[in-house]
Amino acid sequence: MTASDVRHAERLATTIYPDSEQASVAVARQIADLIRQRTAEGRMCVLGLATGSTPTRLYEELVRLHQVEGLSFQHVITFNLDEYFPMQPDSLQSYVRFMHEYLFDHIDIPAAQVHIPDGTVPQEQVAEFCRHYEEQIREAGGIDLQILGIGRTGHIGFNEPGSGASSRTRMITLDHITRTDAASDFYGEENVPRRAITMGVGTILEAHEIVLLAWGEGKAAVVKRMVEGEMTDSVPATYLQKHPNVRVILDQAAGAELTRMKSPWLVGSRLNWQDEAQVRKAVTWLARKLQKPILKLTDQEYNEHGLSELLAESGLAYELNIKVFNQLQRTITGWPGGKPNADDSNRPERATPFPKRVLIFSPHPDDDVISMGGTLLRLVDQGHEVHVAYQTSGNIAVFDEEAVRFAEFVAEYDEAFRLDEQPAENLYHRVADFLKNKAPGQVDSEEVQQIKGLIRRGEAKSACRYAGIPDENVHFMDLPFYETGRVRKKPIGPEDIQLTVDLLNKVQPQQIYAAGDLSDPHGTHRVCLAAIFAAVGQLKAQNTAWLQNCWLWLYRGAWQEWDIDQIEMAVPLSPQELTRKRRAIFKHQSQKDRPLFPGADQREFWQRAEDRNRTTAQLYDLLGLPEYEAIEAFVRWHF
Repeated sequence: MTASDVRHAERLATTIYPDSEQASVAVARQIADLIRQRTAEGRMCVLGLATGSTPTRLYEELVRLHQVEGLSFQHVITFNLDEYFPMQPDSLQSYVRFMHEYLFDHIDIPAAQVHIPDGTVPQEQVAEFCRHYEEQIREAGGIDLQILGIGRTGHIGFNEPGSGASSRTRMITLDHITRTDAASDFYGEENVPRRAITMGVGTILEAHEIVLLAWGEGKAAVVKRMVEGEMTDSVPATYLQKHPNVRVILDQAAGAELTRMKSPWLVGSRLNWQDEAQVRKAVTWLARKLQKPILKLTDQEYNEHGLSELLAESGLAYELNIKVFNQLQRTITGWPGGKPNADDSNRPERATPFPKRVLIFSPHPDDDVISMGGTLLRLVDQGHEVHVAYQTSGNIAVFDEEAVRFAEFVAEYDEAFRLDEQPAENLYHRVADFLKNKAPGQVDSEEVQQIKGLIRRGEAKSACRYAGIPDENVHFMDLPFYETGRVRKKPIGPEDIQLTVDLLNKVQPQQIYAAGDLSDPHGTHRVCLAAIFAAVGQLKAQNTAWLQNCWLWLYRGAWQEWDIDQIEMAVPLSPQELTRKRRAIFKHQSQKDRPLFPGADQREFWQRAEDRNRTTAQLYDLLGLPEYEAIEAFVRWHF
């Protein structure tokens, strides 16, 4: 694709990196170069900074550049975009605390050169505080480089839909979607502040240069609106199109909906039509656009929708349609572990060995049954040796009243049977008193965390027993990165990777399933998958023998599904199997009715899962393939 082709569709200069790691490092180096340049000129470097999960890796790299490569922040002045109101600076959710934990406590920036909106200002003084904040930015010479993220509403900073292009630093009321997205940080939407102080859109647009970062599938839709849509106050980020020096930095997932990624043939791209994946993507796109089965697509329809070049290289539509139809048909299998004594040349999984040792990694204690419960049940039914590894305890996702209920049960049981010289009633009173006096967003005591972890562990065991998995094949890893008691976790560490290596060596599976659902709003799925990839990388480097005969399949969960052209194994579910999957999900009673962290979708997890599985089946049906009640989908990750 030429630069002019991209500009035809994209109104903002956009760079797509393979992943957020490479993108974050590249932006950090750009910032470092700017700091060094300003320092050499004897000038201060003024940075506008953002918070949230998006820039954390960027800040980690800046810390590394300071500690390892000697980058000094002595000549840097910073201004943060926003802060909740009211908010104490030492609160767990405070952006003051966030910035110190991720950046300021680890570099040599003078405290007087750090500016963050103050969530403790008396309400009647907020307007004056905002006026003074703007004045401080002007006195510093304006912001040289402003870092931004983007919210699902299209907000930059906390400039919600309706914010004008000339808006200044002010107090605003948070949109319901923004508060829902923040609910996990505050342990429930009811604890999220309704207001915030934010730089205005006009303030942001006065920065000399702006870099906006976005990662993950969850941002793809709003990124498309920002980059390719018209300017509108309903998506404040589109006002960045007014700025002469803006760069949008994405990973591939966040850029997935852009025309150059979704349908590059529409913007004049010269594509490699020998690439079967590209061909499959184009043909399924056309069929979905026209709402027609693949085998009914015509030469004229290919030509009329920008795919004449594909047709010229591939021959008649008839032959092309059959080729792609057969590829999709071969993804469908009722034997996810491989069908014994069968020709597997056109099947997604190998016939041998049979039965297989299967290891299913589940980031939280219910992702296995939510995401691939039907496949799990079928693997057990077909005689495979199935193991499930729960990577984290999931303890923060349990309501406080559940912990009290279980502590009360233990106390009453102990009272009834007098099993312990130390009455369990003491446990009940400690737990009840702590939770009664617990402040919104406060970290649970270690005792409460343990109880909540045991609740989720018991539910996971119950679901596995229902599926027919023996207790000895259920593994609770409790990866250390997760055990902070907070939504914000530690980075993945050597211990997390080693625990994963040890389990893999213990089970020595021939088939692995792992969560590839990177839109998980808490980021746990991303870290858990990184631990698996790192562990497999170590084992591969060691030429581990059993790994040579192991395949790894990625599933997705309650948040989204693989695109039809990506799917490499589709496991159909009958109505009865879908009911069994639902019952397995119901074993996770603490997540029933209303999960603590539902994300943007307020439906229960079983409802999301069934809708997702039915939608996949309907899509196969639309394309002219067999009609099923539901389908679970997988993509193979090649070592």
